[in-house]
Amino acid sequence: MAMAEIDPVCGRQVEKPTEELTFHHKRQRYHFCSERCLKAFERRVEKERLQELARAGALLSNGRVRWGLA
Repeated sequence: MAMAEIDPVCGRQVEKPTEELTFHHKRQRYHFCSERCLKAFERRVEKERLQELARAGALLSNGRVRWGLA
């Protein structure tokens, strides 16, 4: 018997995961109960990606990325 997936945003069980409500990130697959939760997760991932760039020394200015020491 397969286990139900858990939506990482709201914590609900996703009984029948669909490809439309699936997101792949860092070699992991996440399933969502709704489009709303999927979009919320995508925004969170993008925010984390920008924070990782900032920690690596990327300086964002005028929509461009300049590399250097922060």
